[in-house]
Amino acid sequence: MDFNVKKLASDAGVFFSRAMQFTEEKLGQAEKTELDAHFENLLARADCTKNWTEKILRQTEVLLQPNPSARVEEFLYEKLDRKVPSRVTNGELLAQYMTEAANDFGPGTPYGKTLIKVGETQRRLGAAERDFIHSASLNFLTPLRNFLEGDWRTISKERRILQNRRLDLDACKARLKKAKAAEAKAALWSDEVEKAEQELRLTQTEFDRQAEVTRLLLEGISSTHVNHLRCLHEFVESQTNYYAQCYQYMLDLQKQLGSSKGEIFSGTFVGNAESTSPPAATSPPAVAAATLPAVPTIPVVPTIVGVPNTVAEGVLNPNEVKPPASGTRKARVLYDYEAADSTELALLADEMITVYSLPGMDPDWLIGERGNQKGKVPVTYLELLS
Repeated sequence: MDFNVKKLASDAGVFFSRAMQFTEEKLGQAEKTELDAHFENLLARADCTKNWTEKILRQTEVLLQPNPSARVEEFLYEKLDRKVPSRVTNGELLAQYMTEAANDFGPGTPYGKTLIKVGETQRRLGAAERDFIHSASLNFLTPLRNFLEGDWRTISKERRILQNRRLDLDACKARLKKAKAAEAKAALWSDEVEKAEQELRLTQTEFDRQAEVTRLLLEGISSTHVNHLRCLHEFVESQTNYYAQCYQYMLDLQKQLGSSKGEIFSGTFVGNAESTSPPAATSPPAVAAATLPAVPTIPVVPTIVGVPNTVAEGVLNPNEVKPPASGTRKARVLYDYEAADSTELALLADEMITVYSLPGMDPDWLIGERGNQKGKVPVTYLELLS
């Protein structure tokens, strides 16, 4: 290798001179050129921006990918300039397991049908999560990372150069001060003073030029804040869309399971919503009431001679159902419910309705009234009030 010995020796001399100057400043044995207050504020603002950007970036990465091993893998792919392989989300993996389980249990069984419906919703949730992660990474993480790996590195480099220029300037000031002190003792040092003054002027010019370059870069932090603000709005919009999609998917699933509850659980512990079978004649009402501890005091309409028992016949005509004279209860609707047929009453969340029971009626259903409207309502969608 071809070494430039003179340049190496010169660089080494400059390095040791700066090191001595820096040490003397820290020990209070040398004067230090102070930057103006505005410049110091710019430096503090830049450091604050860098520190908080790093923290926000790291925590957002944890939010989008909680698995540390996966984050390390993505980091390595990024450093190697290779495309990160597509990874199955937890929702999609759960959907796969549910679908396979439904096929094993039998897709025609009640449990299998429900697994398929829930699995499809989980698949949609996983796809929405994948889109959100991609959007957040592209519109939010990438600009933050570009600032740290681009603009901030440039600012740090120019700040180091400015620091070296300041140390050189202070060293020149110290040499000029010593030369003037020696000149007072002997006139032979006049050349040294002139040389020191010339070096000081050159060093001051370099310092001022570098200070201006660094100042312009630091003032650019304001533009960085504006850019990050726009990216933050895009991140919030992506997150809002993601959660809105998830809510809609779960709402649709809830309606599917609610409307098909009677079909799915027919013959088990929930009656068919369209063809309710009456209990055995020997079964007393107290036993049926005991199966539903949450509503033990729901009033039951007594069977009246001459009035057709529509529930026992398996077809409910709301117009033929008469509420009891006393003892009806108020109930608050917990969730929206879409009526499956004309015998049911559609519900809206948070509305108040009047409810009561009929003899022989499935314990998971009540008769609900809202004004002139009347129909069957599921107990699980209600909060009974005293």
